[in-house]
Amino acid sequence: MTPVGRPEPGLRPGAAIGVAGNKTNETRSEASLEPSLPLVSIVTPSFNQGRFLEAAIRSVLEQDYPRIEHVVMDGGSTDGSLEVIRRYSDRLAAWSSAPDQGQTDAINRGFALCTGDIFAWLNSDDTYRPGAVAAAVRYLQAHRDVGMVYGKAFYISEADRIVGRYPAAATDLRGLQRGRTTIPQQAMFFRSKLWKMAGPLDPSFFYAMDYDLWVRLASLSPIAFVPEPWANFRLQEESKSLTAAYRCWPEMMRVHFRNGGSRFSVLYAKYLIRRAVEPIMPWRMRFRRWSYAWETRKTEGGRE
Repeated sequence: MTPVGRPEPGLRPGAAIGVAGNKTNETRSEASLEPSLPLVSIVTPSFNQGRFLEAAIRSVLEQDYPRIEHVVMDGGSTDGSLEVIRRYSDRLAAWSSAPDQGQTDAINRGFALCTGDIFAWLNSDDTYRPGAVAAAVRYLQAHRDVGMVYGKAFYISEADRIVGRYPAAATDLRGLQRGRTTIPQQAMFFRSKLWKMAGPLDPSFFYAMDYDLWVRLASLSPIAFVPEPWANFRLQEESKSLTAAYRCWPEMMRVHFRNGGSRFSVLYAKYLIRRAVEPIMPWRMRFRRWSYAWETRKTEGGRE
């Protein structure tokens, strides 16, 4: 998603804030029968991503977990997004379509409406894989000491074709402080009680607001990695990952220095290296896609 600067909106509710009564995720009678299951709140920020928004919404509504409230915060799109939202409005906990201050502001305001035990956000050009929410809840229920859990993610094309694997791997507070940012944001779920302690997202960040939150969450509670594919990370021409990745490391350094970090550190050394190789970094993503295509071709050839 490409966030842009935008003013303060008013809320247009699609349904009552709280548990979304819908055919796919839950009926209100089913909700009363399963009160022990945690409620999962998912916020989708969006702006002029109408061609991908429906896939994102459906990937939430078609999850097999019965207690989900989905809030869509649109920044006043003019590309048909509003029609998509209205199509699903009776299955959303709430939605808004009005100018805002960008992606971070939309996520913060969305979470302010949420009532769940577990929080997540899914950008409007990404999607969940089937069973992702249930898997995340199972892990958090089985590991009460863990505050945040994340899984693997695939890179997908604009046509929904898998084109690579996100390099997800285990990390922790020490790893994050050293630049080991192996967390696919779209596959991340965390306890809402930690959001109340560590949130909201810092609106001054354009790119690294998720990294900033991860560091804050990891300083409060262990985080965990489950090596299962939970999400799809879309690579499309307007995505920040392709158009503005150069802004990530300077913002990570802001987090580093704000938290008392030194220039004599592993993270700062990586930052200097990144600055030196920045001109060739776009080729890294192309290499990942070529590598995945080659690996897939070999695997399919071996089955013949």
